[in-house]
Amino acid sequence: MLRPKIPTNPMPTGVVTPPAVIEPTTVIRHPAAPAAVAPAPARPTVQLTPGAVVALLGGGTAVVLVVGAVLVSMLLAVAITGASLAICALVIRSLITADAKRH
Repeated sequence: MLRPKIPTNPMPTGVVTPPAVIEPTTVIRHPAAPAAVAPAPARPTVQLTPGAVVALLGGGTAVVLVVGAVLVSMLLAVAITGASLAICALVIRSLITADAKRH
């Protein structure tokens, strides 16, 4: 159905063209003209009003609390999973040893 097409490389003909001769050009230096320095545009300064400061503090606090809650819940999930696996391992080990003592 699908057949790959293998590219065919042409065989070398044996005719080699000589490389083109590149002649160096002379560089003429002109006297340097004084560069005009444009004044940097004045950047507007950010002015924080008391309301904006309160909003920034509230938003930052909310972000910290949310990220902290997510991280603590993930840590708790890992701890619970580890504890349950340890309990399962103890139960399985005790079942295997009890079965081995009966035979």
